[in-house]
Amino acid sequence: MALADFIPSEGQRRIADAITAAERHTTGEICVHVTPRCRGKVIKRAINTFNRLHLYTTKRRNAVLIFIAYEARKLAILGDSGINAVVPKGFWNNEVEELTRYLKAGRPVDGLCEIIAHIGDRLSEFFPGVRDDENELSNEVSFDELDDDELDNDHHDN
Repeated sequence: MALADFIPSEGQRRIADAITAAERHTTGEICVHVTPRCRGKVIKRAINTFNRLHLYTTKRRNAVLIFIAYEARKLAILGDSGINAVVPKGFWNNEVEELTRYLKAGRPVDGLCEIIAHIGDRLSEFFPGVRDDENELSNEVSFDELDDDELDNDHHDN
């Protein structure tokens, strides 16, 4: 299945709009990354993607990555060190469970938009919006279609 089959261009626009709306109430940065495959542990792949996309570069270290490997039926949500320093363990568990339900029902765009709004609300408790907040990361869905091995080899060449 191609990315456009999983999240059509209109769905990608809805997701970007949901991120824009969610970030109006928080200095947190929300990113969505989609890939077809993920061999091994999804959290390891999500961390590699977080680093490869340089999501750790935000001023407050408060970026969140929603990582979905749609053909592998795996997902992870993780926050940067600034978030992890202030939220309780298991902070993202409810969002992962809810998004999983949407994905199983074949409604990825609806699920992502709802989870993004919820993440924005939760982040605003710890990282409230400030006047003149800068949008530090793209709100567009990022994706790759490379195999895990190709990405890992590319990442280690740095």
